[in-house]
Amino acid sequence: MSFIHVDEHSHFPLQNLPYGVFSTQEQPKHRIGVAIGDQVLDLSAVKHLFDGPILSKHHHVFDQPTLNCFMGLGWEAWTEARTFLQRLLSASEPTLRDNMELRKRALVPQTSAIMHLPAEIGDYTDFYSSRHHATNVGIMFRGKENALMPNWLHLPVGYHGRASSVVISGTPIRRPVGQMRPDEMKPPVFGPCKLLDIELEMAFFTGPGNKLGEPIPISEAHKHIFGMVLMNDWSARDIQKWEYVPLGPFLGKSFGTTISPWVVTMEALKPFALANPIQDPKPLPYLCDDQPYTFDINLFVALKGEGMSKPANICSSNFKHMYWTMKQQLTHHSVNGCNLRPGDLLASGTISGPDPESFGSMLELSWRGTKAIDLGNGQTRKFLQDGDEVIITGYCQGNGHRVGFGECSGKVLPARPI
Repeated sequence: MSFIHVDEHSHFPLQNLPYGVFSTQEQPKHRIGVAIGDQVLDLSAVKHLFDGPILSKHHHVFDQPTLNCFMGLGWEAWTEARTFLQRLLSASEPTLRDNMELRKRALVPQTSAIMHLPAEIGDYTDFYSSRHHATNVGIMFRGKENALMPNWLHLPVGYHGRASSVVISGTPIRRPVGQMRPDEMKPPVFGPCKLLDIELEMAFFTGPGNKLGEPIPISEAHKHIFGMVLMNDWSARDIQKWEYVPLGPFLGKSFGTTISPWVVTMEALKPFALANPIQDPKPLPYLCDDQPYTFDINLFVALKGEGMSKPANICSSNFKHMYWTMKQQLTHHSVNGCNLRPGDLLASGTISGPDPESFGSMLELSWRGTKAIDLGNGQTRKFLQDGDEVIITGYCQGNGHRVGFGECSGKVLPARPI
């Protein structure tokens, strides 16, 4: 228990303690914080209290405007920080609890915090690791017999995304314009995207990384995975369909990717680890790993259109449905010697489960636009309309507490006049 009150439905109990970057109107400097209940603990105000063998020598990482330096210290430092923070915020520890002057400086109501990107993202990679999603999309475009491409069951398929357009939750997303070919018997046209979609994803930030030419073995991969966020990888399906052959997604993805502000550490998620999915055929030896690294994370997508009094839930899924694990993704990413760096962002790809209500995109929920998604009160959607707000939430359910991620939200703005 913490001396700070935490509601039983809060995403941020003492068992969680996710990291984020925030500012306030009174103090616009970006600084690192930890969420506890409805408060933010400003680590720049308590950095002098870290007394462990690593962090006592590296107080400066908590004076930075991003988490990159802290991520770069490695998993021993992350574990040390978590142990210290759980002790500092516990009900039995007087250091902060009884120091009213320090509490006033160090604790900020979340309602007063302005959240920012938690890291300077040097590179962003998006994987395609849900078998249910890949199968659904394959059936739509290639038929049931050729749903999965020949390589899909042998390696984690991914592509390099655009880091500059990753934005924090609450940032509006402008409807993109581009080339499309809605009628395959006619030339392409240019204009606003007509088939704007969501993608329910999660992503992880990398830690120390590796030198160019030195792969990260799967036995060491966990030491390079700092923590996870929710993600909406907005997708312009009509632009994507026309452009993606032969090199993959480009303008249909790079106009915006939204992440949640709080990074939940892997140590906080460890109690919710599950056995890895059975993979058949068995992957090549460099991708084989017996340590559980799949997680029971409940995920929800809600949509609130203009004029709706409250959001309508359109998807309930779970991260446990992923086929390729984060350790496999990271190991495969570096196996050719590609160097990962602190603060790189690696995404799961759309998370879909086996049932229609667990499909993680409107492309699947509407089955390529052939059926309407019911929002209640006569409102339906096949794809996103201007003014729609999409809200993704997620949490792990513990015994009397939740380890959650907060919200990942964004509202669709009209395309700019051409």
